[in-house]
Amino acid sequence: MKVAIIGAGSIVFCKTLMLDIMHTPGLEDTEFALMAPSTRRTTQVEAFAERVIKRNNLKAKAYKTTSQREALKGADFVISTFQIGGNTAYGHDIMVPMKYGVNQCIGDTLGPGGIMRAVRSIPTTMQLANDMLELCPDALLLNYVNPMAMICWALGTTPVKYVGLCHGVQTTLDLISGYTDVPKAEIDYLCAGINHMGWFLRLEHDGHDLYPLLRERFELPEYYANEKVRGEVFRHFGYFMTESTGHLSEYLPYFRKNQAALDAYCDEPGFGGEFAAYYNFGVDVANKYDNRDLLAGESTELPPRSVEYCSYIIEAIATGKRFEFNGNLRNDGMITNLPADCTAEGPVYADRLGLHRTIVGDLPPQCAALNLTNINVQRMAVLAGLQGDPEALMQAIALDPLTASVLTLREIREMTTDLLEAEREWLPQFEGKTLRATPAIVVPEGIERARVPVDPALAINARFGELAKE
Repeated sequence: MKVAIIGAGSIVFCKTLMLDIMHTPGLEDTEFALMAPSTRRTTQVEAFAERVIKRNNLKAKAYKTTSQREALKGADFVISTFQIGGNTAYGHDIMVPMKYGVNQCIGDTLGPGGIMRAVRSIPTTMQLANDMLELCPDALLLNYVNPMAMICWALGTTPVKYVGLCHGVQTTLDLISGYTDVPKAEIDYLCAGINHMGWFLRLEHDGHDLYPLLRERFELPEYYANEKVRGEVFRHFGYFMTESTGHLSEYLPYFRKNQAALDAYCDEPGFGGEFAAYYNFGVDVANKYDNRDLLAGESTELPPRSVEYCSYIIEAIATGKRFEFNGNLRNDGMITNLPADCTAEGPVYADRLGLHRTIVGDLPPQCAALNLTNINVQRMAVLAGLQGDPEALMQAIALDPLTASVLTLREIREMTTDLLEAEREWLPQFEGKTLRATPAIVVPEGIERARVPVDPALAINARFGELAKE
């Protein structure tokens, strides 16, 4: 079996996925094609893989390449983990909006940062899909590239087989287990929605509803303090969701719109809401480790498999051992009150025949409504990314809940112009394109308004208004 990893320069994540696969019964002889535009980091990954293979007497193979087509040729599975523009582009995602007062903690899923990351990544994603259809048409693409929903939405416009994977459900279950004192393995649940905004629709233990206990706990200050943003959404919308403060505070208009809101809800350091937390983390890691072999001292013993779904899905399809998980796919009726063409995250199972979605039905209306505020942004961002349309890009950012809570339309247009100029080298689809100029219109004091024909019905309504004042 051949697994192509596109973006294998993501050293730690690539290492985790490879070890998971090597540790899986029946997958020990996998061939790994490690692809990245340069070999600076894949050389380290390749050398580490060879040490693990030798230490554990495996039949697996690993080789590095800078050719995506070479990596994909004959692949059975493809894993995408790339980040277009690296920390340099990411810095623009975070710092340019902050000049305008848009404060982001993570900036990789929604907000100006997530939207710009999407339009940078979509051309590479589409080229990957086209190459797969030519070189490995039966392969399954396991996507880890963020923003997950937008990347998978673009993939959904192609015939390629894909699924988007995230660990938000697994890690949130760990929290729920701690909050309710119930072992994670004993919790029965149904979770569905969109990536990074999935709702736990059911939480049960031995047939008993866990929600009353969870609600009780979140009325206690010591629990609420751990998850202020997620706790507030839970208390007001009725369901627990899959993202914590750093992420979720960016997807809604309530928590980062001014300093008072930030002080009240995003006061924890780092990923608890701090400005640029994830970007600063990435820069710190790069500064500390970029000139070192990160894997030089790593143990070559095979550790237990991680919480990542990847190896379990490959195992299910390769060996027939059924695996149930939450995956990101084109909706197509999985969640019946979300658009058919959006990316929905819901229960999926894998077996030798492939991937099979579960029909969830309607989300609670308030949950669907919050999801739709993000889906509207995703739709316009994907359109901008596919067509290279600057106006669609600006409109996507204008629809973003956080941005709209802070800026006027004119300010959003100016910010989008700055973002386009700062990141143009990674945006080939926008070559030679700029936003329309919309100069400010100054209305002189005391100007007489233009007289225009008025619908009779409107005139009557206006007269009623005058009578009411009288």
